[in-house]
Amino acid sequence: MPSSTTSNPAVGAVRTALAVSGALSLVIGLLILIWPGRTAQVAVGIIAVYVIIAGLVNIGIGLFWRSGWARIGYIVLGVLFIVAGIFSFANLPATTAWFGVFIGTLVGILWIIEGVVSLTTAGHQSKARAWTIFFAIVSILAGIVLLFSPLLGAVTLFILIGFSLIVLGVFQIVRAIQFGKAV
Repeated sequence: MPSSTTSNPAVGAVRTALAVSGALSLVIGLLILIWPGRTAQVAVGIIAVYVIIAGLVNIGIGLFWRSGWARIGYIVLGVLFIVAGIFSFANLPATTAWFGVFIGTLVGILWIIEGVVSLTTAGHQSKARAWTIFFAIVSILAGIVLLFSPLLGAVTLFILIGFSLIVLGVFQIVRAIQFGKAV
């Protein structure tokens, strides 16, 4: 006889959601590890589709806007978005590499800023001062290294995301199997 917790429709829905999200995480993680370049290109392609759609939406807003500079601005912005999306599709591998360099550079800059901000707060934390300074130095150094090789950093981050998605996907699937079972 099934227990009341496992026959509850809400429990079944949660189990299904956990299983589906776990399976998606597992599949995407495997795709990243098996075909990292192609998977990155697909992700950039999805962003390019979004940019083209955003361009069409902006042109639509501009066409229906009352008048004035905002109307022209929306139309120009829409055209720029569409051109950017088309250029992205014209050479997807180069766009993917550029996007990797952009993300790597952005993360490097953010790590340096985070390290500097941590150094400014080191004097305010008496118990964690040494750890704060250590963290700040590591963050600044990691940011500098990333600025010298942003594409390698982005690729490494992408591979780590792939491993993380696999681990999280397996855990989600196990949670789905275990969820709602009586203890």
